[in-house]
Amino acid sequence: MALPKANRLKSRKDFQAVFREGIRRHGSYLTLRALKPSCSKKPSLDTATQTIQATDLAHIASTQIGISISTKVSKRAVVRNRIKRQITAALHNLLPKLLPGWRLVVVVKPTAAESKCVSPQFLQELEQLLAQAEVFDGHS
Repeated sequence: MALPKANRLKSRKDFQAVFREGIRRHGSYLTLRALKPSCSKKPSLDTATQTIQATDLAHIASTQIGISISTKVSKRAVVRNRIKRQITAALHNLLPKLLPGWRLVVVVKPTAAESKCVSPQFLQELEQLLAQAEVFDGHS
């Protein structure tokens, strides 16, 4: 079960922005990088810029998530893809609880493959990291 297209962080530029400017939270299996939404644009009288801002706000409205897993975690693509699917499933459960506009990157540590980590552990650790980064709606 994949994330909806509106919730995927795809471009290299977006990943680099999150890594450069985002906050970090560390766990035993995962590292969370989170970049707060920025609403620095001021409204103007020009209607063309207002339509551009409306589309920007629609783009900002969804939380975008990316998963980074290197070959240091495992040389085998089967193992890396399994871990990625488990994290995606955990994120799919947490998606309704997240504040809109955040850009998140989940970085998988090599300990995730070594310890045979399973989905409930990923879900628990993701909840903990997201709560530390105050990404949950209502900071639950």
